[in-house]
Amino acid sequence: MESLLENIPTYLTILSSICGGVLVALWGGMAIWTFRDIRARSRDFLAQILATILVIVLPVIGLVVYLMLRPRETLEEAYEHSLEQEALLQAIEEPEECPGCGQRVSTTFLYCPDCHTRLKKPCPECDSPLRLHWSLCPYCGASVTPQVVEPVSTSREERPVEDVAPAEA
Repeated sequence: MESLLENIPTYLTILSSICGGVLVALWGGMAIWTFRDIRARSRDFLAQILATILVIVLPVIGLVVYLMLRPRETLEEAYEHSLEQEALLQAIEEPEECPGCGQRVSTTFLYCPDCHTRLKKPCPECDSPLRLHWSLCPYCGASVTPQVVEPVSTSREERPVEDVAPAEA
């Protein structure tokens, strides 16, 4: 019994060393996790350093404060979100593609420069490009009637102009 009582300080020293090591590991882990997390959420170097120092100085409280104040999404998530929005905007916009050959064309072109398909017709009043199926000019309000398509000669080969209406969105 006396030997057990004499060894209590040794056991307490070993137990406190183990607990201290675990606490130091948790403290270091929180600091490293915070630094990695803020680096993924912000490019601001000062914010990265301040968040890490906050968790180092006030381990548990600093981590709670950091979790409340950190940016909601990571830089990668923000980039993916912006790409999704850009893709949606492009899908909403009028397709700039020739229905005859599939080549990209400007929205102001009346004819496709590659296959010579008629894409739009000019407004008789203001010369704005109009879709083939429109009966009213949205720019000046002029009434538009279907026009007879005249063939256009090409330098590569002689082909008649096709009167193809673009697919409606």
